[in-house]
Amino acid sequence: MPTTQSITLPESVPLYIQSELVAFPYMMITLYLRGADLSVFEESRKHDSLLAIFMRREEHQVELAEALRPIGTVCKLVELTHLTSDGSTKITLEGLARCTIQEMVEESPVPLAKLEIVREFYEKNIVTDALVSSLSALLKIALSYGRPLPEDVMKMVDYIDTPARLADLVAIYCNLPPNQLQEMLETIDPVERLKKVYLHLTEDIQRLQIKNEIQSEVSRRVGKTQKEYLLREQMKHIQEELGEEDPRNAEMNELRKKIESATMPQEVRIIADREIKRLDRINPSSPEYTVSRTYLDYLAGMPWQKGTADNRDINEAERVLDEDHYNLKKVKERILEYLAVRTVKDKMKGPILCFVGPPGVGKTSLGKSIARALGRKFIRMSLGGMRDEAEIRGHRRTYIGALPGRIMQEIFRAGSNNPVFMLDEIDKIGLDFRGDPASALLEVLDPEQNSTFTDHYLDVPFDLSNVMFITTANQLDPIPPALKDRMEVLQLSGYTAEEKEVIAARFLIPREMEENGVSGETTRFGEAAIRAVIDNYTREAGVRNLQRNIASICRKVTKEKTQGKPERVEITPAIVEEFLGPRKFFNEVAAEADRVGVVTGLAWTESGGDIIFVEATRMQGKEELILTGSLGDVMKESARAALSFVEANRDELGIEATSVAGMTIHIHVPAGSIPKDGPSAGITIATALVSLLKGQPARRDVAMTGEITLTGRILPIGGLKEKALAARRAGVKTLLVPARNRDAMEDIPEAVKNDLEFIFIEDAREALLNALKQP
Repeated sequence: MPTTQSITLPESVPLYIQSELVAFPYMMITLYLRGADLSVFEESRKHDSLLAIFMRREEHQVELAEALRPIGTVCKLVELTHLTSDGSTKITLEGLARCTIQEMVEESPVPLAKLEIVREFYEKNIVTDALVSSLSALLKIALSYGRPLPEDVMKMVDYIDTPARLADLVAIYCNLPPNQLQEMLETIDPVERLKKVYLHLTEDIQRLQIKNEIQSEVSRRVGKTQKEYLLREQMKHIQEELGEEDPRNAEMNELRKKIESATMPQEVRIIADREIKRLDRINPSSPEYTVSRTYLDYLAGMPWQKGTADNRDINEAERVLDEDHYNLKKVKERILEYLAVRTVKDKMKGPILCFVGPPGVGKTSLGKSIARALGRKFIRMSLGGMRDEAEIRGHRRTYIGALPGRIMQEIFRAGSNNPVFMLDEIDKIGLDFRGDPASALLEVLDPEQNSTFTDHYLDVPFDLSNVMFITTANQLDPIPPALKDRMEVLQLSGYTAEEKEVIAARFLIPREMEENGVSGETTRFGEAAIRAVIDNYTREAGVRNLQRNIASICRKVTKEKTQGKPERVEITPAIVEEFLGPRKFFNEVAAEADRVGVVTGLAWTESGGDIIFVEATRMQGKEELILTGSLGDVMKESARAALSFVEANRDELGIEATSVAGMTIHIHVPAGSIPKDGPSAGITIATALVSLLKGQPARRDVAMTGEITLTGRILPIGGLKEKALAARRAGVKTLLVPARNRDAMEDIPEAVKNDLEFIFIEDAREALLNALKQP
């Protein structure tokens, strides 16, 4: 390595002027220049391969000599190689000594200057020796704290005892900014330079020490989750460097796009944005990540502004309703009214309809037909046996596995904010310690509130006012009054035999023949066979059992065909009896003779109307009234009221005093295993008592219904249509009905009116005149 005394400079040396590069003596410098001006280095070959590196001042100067810092470094060009791989040039320089500019020789095209070597002097003493040894020790301490130093540098440090060279060497590896390095270069006194380097290195070690202490403390506190997070962040950085996309980033970007396109209300969008920022900070392996991600999926997937266009062609809607269901005029009329209003008013609240009727009359299938007529999506949700309020309102997002309520889940799956939503069996909702689902439905089924329905899980309002809710029930009594008040009740009564014939021919038989592999071209059902199935094998308000019996016949036809037997061309009543066995129902009224103390009454059940027989008898004993037949409290009270009326009007009714005195009266209603209740059998019980006490037979072809008071007035009853249909099925000819039920006659089918004689009564005496056979 040449010393400053042995360096001989030519008359002029090229200057390589830089803003960031500071060269020191004894320093090897490697540059990679691409497309740069190499004239300075080419020129140096003409000047003994020497050039000088000077740093430009920060402030702007006009003259070049004034624009340069006073001290630079003379360097020797060791190597200049043009690389073909990337088109760059590799330049290797060796720092020789400090220098100053005596005068500028030339400024363009290549700056040339006359230079002078800066001579360094120091006196070796105890202070310099202590500084050199202390600096060497500090370097080793820095290395122990993680300061990266090449091995050859550490070996050099052990052998360098010259303060100037040691100071320059340490300054290079102190990571000082260019301005401080230039100041170090301009410090000519080696001892002073050694002191500055010592201070810089001490500060550097202190920073390293504090950093290590902090890292140790953080490492001690950081658990497994944080460590995984750091590793993932490093992995993400590595993937970015490699040009690979992080799967989690792709997932988050996709989720952001879904939220962007969900057209949420502004207040919901704010919550979604806040939640996705929170999700981005959660470790994917954390259970909380799954909860937050599921919540965002529901928010992004809800149809906030997405719905289906209604079919506003009323005639087409009417055609669809008639095609799917026979009769049901009131329901169809209500749907067409709703469509008519929709054609003139875009924004209107969806109706809340409640279909009430016996099983099998088509309540649920009617909902599907309405959805098809409107062109909307159809959702059906069964409420039977539901006891948990969370099924309606959802769970709070406080635990893993929380989900929205069924209302929001079904709308999420449908992808429409205006479906036809059928809540089936609303009268069979339960109640227990988990809450009251019926109360939770109050907000859902209230047109004034459901525009801001808030599910516990989503915790943001959702507009349900566009949804057309339809509920179904077999009876209204179990429905809470507050919930009943929110719904428009439409009664669906049972079908007449004629209506069942049409339904069977138009809907049931074609469907069952297709499902059971019976060809309609070779086999047909005769009208007499259909009537035989209706009269002899089914006694119901709906058509469910009728459908089962038709399916049974079709299956047996298919079985015979597969066995190679002759194919049945026409199903006749004889074939019906062959396939279905002996008839199950008989004309109960026509099969019995008129008897004393036995009167035909009518009852309403969940399955429609039915006939009942009230039997009364007497026997010697203490004067008391015995009631049997699984009667409810209301019916027992009606029996006592009927007996009080008879005893109070004994003389007027022509009953002898001895017929009651000392007698035990027993009233029985057959089918004792079936619970019976209600006040409408009051007039029937009174007629049976009068028939018994007077010994006057009651006409079995006369049926009656009505509540009786102590004075004999007849009060109105419910379910007249169902009771009239039951009377007709049983072969009754005359029906005694309370006069205040006259308005209900408009619901009675014309076929029933033609077959039955309706007599409207206001007093029990009128019933007795028409029901008892006159002597």
